[in-house]
Amino acid sequence: MKTVKRSLGAMALAAITLITVSCNEGKKNEATAPMSNEMHQDTMDADKDMAMNDSQDAKAEAILKDYFNLKDALVGDDNAKAKGLGNTLVQSLKSFDMSSYADGKKSELKDIMEDAIEHAEHIGESDIKHQREHFKILSKDVTDMVAITGTQMKLYEQYCPMYDGGTAWLSTEKQVLNPYYGSSMLKCGKVQREIN
Repeated sequence: MKTVKRSLGAMALAAITLITVSCNEGKKNEATAPMSNEMHQDTMDADKDMAMNDSQDAKAEAILKDYFNLKDALVGDDNAKAKGLGNTLVQSLKSFDMSSYADGKKSELKDIMEDAIEHAEHIGESDIKHQREHFKILSKDVTDMVAITGTQMKLYEQYCPMYDGGTAWLSTEKQVLNPYYGSSMLKCGKVQREIN
């Protein structure tokens, strides 16, 4: 009886092995063509995404460039220059195309851009004290944008504990030059963190 059970077990095992090998061979032949097409499609999609990302990177980098120019005008206590740069930043923010981002990120970016545009517009028409008040919120918007879009630049988030209970801004330089106080307290602040 034990011999019969062993023989049946061995035959069942052989049959399962034969079926498994046959099925795998059939799958190999079927999967070869679609796999190469899928890989080709993935490559094409990656190239398309890379082109979109390059375009998006350029738009985000333009916003950052305009933001840093505005920051420098505030550091230099230059109200008239800050007004012009506020208006320039409005145009950069309005031209940002978020259509290639996922829906959740797109919604976040839309909110960030709307808020940033409003504050940049106020900067474009205000006295320097009021510009600095709007720059505080604009800085948070730009920092939130960078968290989503990323950047190729090395940025420093700097922090002034004195202005309005504590306020941050972004800079491309490690040296602290305070846009909230300008020449009256130019070096007030510290590097809070590095981005990138």
